[in-house]
Amino acid sequence: MNAPADTPADQLAAAAEDAGRHMAAIAEDVVNRFSVRVLRRRGWVARVQVNRGYGATVDVPAVHRPGWVRVFGRVLMARPETPYRAWVKRRGWRSFLTAQVEYCPVTVEVAGHAYQVRADRAGLVDAVLQIDLPAGRHPVTMTPAGGEPGVGEVVVVGADTDAGLVSDIDDTVMVTWLPRPFIAAWNTFVRQETARAEVPGMQELYRQFQQAHPGAFVLYLSTGAWNTAPFLRRFLRRHGFPVGPLLLTDWGPTNTGWFRSGREHKLASLRRLRVELPHLRWLLVGDDGQHDPDIYSTVAREAPDRIRAVLLRELSPAEQVLARGLAVPDTDEGAGPVPVLHGGDGHRLAERLRAIGQLPAPEPAPDRA
Repeated sequence: MNAPADTPADQLAAAAEDAGRHMAAIAEDVVNRFSVRVLRRRGWVARVQVNRGYGATVDVPAVHRPGWVRVFGRVLMARPETPYRAWVKRRGWRSFLTAQVEYCPVTVEVAGHAYQVRADRAGLVDAVLQIDLPAGRHPVTMTPAGGEPGVGEVVVVGADTDAGLVSDIDDTVMVTWLPRPFIAAWNTFVRQETARAEVPGMQELYRQFQQAHPGAFVLYLSTGAWNTAPFLRRFLRRHGFPVGPLLLTDWGPTNTGWFRSGREHKLASLRRLRVELPHLRWLLVGDDGQHDPDIYSTVAREAPDRIRAVLLRELSPAEQVLARGLAVPDTDEGAGPVPVLHGGDGHRLAERLRAIGQLPAPEPAPDRA
């Protein structure tokens, strides 16, 4: 068995990163290291929660060497007697009571090939691996040093795919009332995914887009924490949304402050996708409650030839008040030649897409005469 992650090398890396960091991040790390030591003494082990990744085939020109996958995971402490499937199904507030294993060495196995990577200070694994895989879904196994493996997959995009869809989650596919603090906390920490409502018509819209563009790559981009990834996957699967990776953020303070910038996370992620998958033209889907109009317009103005359209779900006046304190939607400077389409739900947005030729007209109902 491999040695545990709390080695002198890991301690040295932690001490080096502590220098000059924000006090909130240092305090968080001290508490987390103490928690990990206590849990190890109680017999807990390191385990990886593997999140769906993505990649490209060798015939896709990209910033990485041809043939690659980007894998995601979180190294957390777990009771060894808890089955993996039950462990990842933690619900509500329990998903935020975790002890992550910082700087843990992790062995990643993809299609019979093994790679050595290392988690960051938050226990997050985010690594690009060079591998030649055909388009489609492939299994991934991650095993932390001295711990137990976790399983997941990557979605590999081929050169014959020309369409991508990036979707926000909160108030775009899922009704959250996120800006209202009490209800947001209740939804996040208490309620199960079975009690959360889908924005009407969004699942049908995404499925229609995939039918119009066979093999279209779908990805969900949110400012939510990685702690919520299992919950979000269950919600999307329960409501029939297309399979796709999640791009989320770390929970807690950063090296430079109390909070991380959700806007910068989304903007940087969209720019990276544009570089990593240069053959795709994207449909960007969000809502008009907070930053999506500005973020999507910025990306569209930077590379209008890479964006098919921007879709913005219109929040109700009540939702706008909760989101922004005003009963009117956020405004933007436009997206240049890229169409920006508005609608109150997926059905209205689908109509707007059909009007510009991005979705085919619906088939006529059969004659029952």
